Amino acid sequence: MNNLQKTLLNEIPEFRDYTLNFINGNMSTMQYKEFAAAYGVYSQSNDKQLFLIRFRTSCGVISRAQLHTIYQMAHKHNLNYIHITTRQSIQLQDLDMDTIVDIMQQGIEKDLYTKGSCGNFPRNVTLSPLSGVDLEESFDVTPYALDTDKYFLNKISTYNLPQKLKVSYSNSQKDSAHATNQDVGFIATIKDNKPYFEVYVGGSLGKDPKIGLKLSKLIKPSDVLFYIEGVTEFLKKEGNYENKYKAGVRYMIEYLGEDEFLKRLYSYIDKQKQYVSLKINPAPINYKKQGSEIKLNNPRLFKQKQPGLYSVYIHPLGGMYKLKDLKCLLKELDKIKNPFIRIGMMQDIYILNLDGQEAKKILDTTECVNGSTALENSISCIGFPICQMGICNSQKMLSEIITYFKINSKDRQNMKVMPPIYISGCKNSCGLQQNGYIGLIGKMKSIDKIPVNCFEITINGFQDIDDFNSREFVGCFKDCDIPPMLYKISEELIEMNIDFTTFVNNYRDKFDKIIDKYKI
Repeated sequence: MNNLQKTLLNEIPEFRDYTLNFINGNMSTMQYKEFAAAYGVYSQSNDKQLFLIRFRTSCGVISRAQLHTIYQMAHKHNLNYIHITTRQSIQLQDLDMDTIVDIMQQGIEKDLYTKGSCGNFPRNVTLSPLSGVDLEESFDVTPYALDTDKYFLNKISTYNLPQKLKVSYSNSQKDSAHATNQDVGFIATIKDNKPYFEVYVGGSLGKDPKIGLKLSKLIKPSDVLFYIEGVTEFLKKEGNYENKYKAGVRYMIEYLGEDEFLKRLYSYIDKQKQYVSLKINPAPINYKKQGSEIKLNNPRLFKQKQPGLYSVYIHPLGGMYKLKDLKCLLKELDKIKNPFIRIGMMQDIYILNLDGQEAKKILDTTECVNGSTALENSISCIGFPICQMGICNSQKMLSEIITYFKINSKDRQNMKVMPPIYISGCKNSCGLQQNGYIGLIGKMKSIDKIPVNCFEITINGFQDIDDFNSREFVGCFKDCDIPPMLYKISEELIEMNIDFTTFVNNYRDKFDKIIDKYKI
């Protein structure tokens, strides 16, 4: 047992006592949240008896044995689903206190940690899920992401930050790990045939989304911890501890101004460079394996840069992976030599390093899990009634949209023309609604003095750096009106034979005519 495991196991009795005090009414929900979030635990909305727990699955890289452990935990406690988050983590819900404690302990013993997956800590480091096998990547950033998360974890109980800190690594300019929207983001690039990182600082999604400041110079991959520690120390020393809503790195840029912020930031970074131990040179990951070609046209199948090897994409609706389907996947994975499992940023799972026949079997096994259209690959946070912050039931909203389309669409044509929809039950960014072609944000609105579940809708969400400011609010709508309204839009797309982006940007009068009938 390593020192990290010993430290975290020793913290469990205090966590249990604190939770028991909360259940017995000796503290407020907010007091409990501030304590328990550090352990990856939240009490569920309006219920002091039920909790959720989030595993910090480092960079979304998870072993077959660890996925088996999570399945066994969920099965033991009669859960029907596991929930895949948009930060490459796995979450279990509807659990009592004793179960939470049991799961926390089992996880630590299996190198599955929950500490720091929520709260004011360096959060789970995120990673382009196909890094290492992507045909178009600059280089494999996985070793650097894993070393960073390991660095955070080894001292996770020592942090005292005014706000969470998010770090991400993308393997190419596609920025599939959303590095430009993080407190510290690294994007791989090549210059003079050598690997470097572009560095972004102070980006965010949330209520006030921003692209991070791009630092003027490329950095060597071995220097990433100098920059991460520089930002961390800057946040620790000069962050706003009085107002948690203005405590993040992005707000430091606002009140200091870009020039002063960068001047101070570089001074913190320079101080870190005296610590030679922060330089990292992780060993490369070996993806070599005997491959075999397969002739199969499937949108969930990706050719790897390793000859004869493939990756398969799996996206359960709303990130809710049914346990019976997960069991089938694990059964098939047990037959495969050296599979790599990655949790993605879009509530998805990738199985890497498959030869042609293995890939075909995984595709067949997961066919019942994955929808075949972009609409079925929509994203939804867990929302109300699980989440304390949730205002609307985002999972139900997604389900009702999909059901409406399935009932009314002939040959699924209406589903095929729609883009994915990104849904959040509140203004927080767990549903990545700021990135969606169509984003839904839950809110409660009074209509004739009666509270009604509604969603604000935005369009043209952030897709790349150049169009970040194109996101537009188009109105607020009752939840029951959203499925038929979206369906009418799909009918127009079919009739005009155009995609959604072309429709809203080039035929705005037709788009407005549809949505104006439903606005409140």
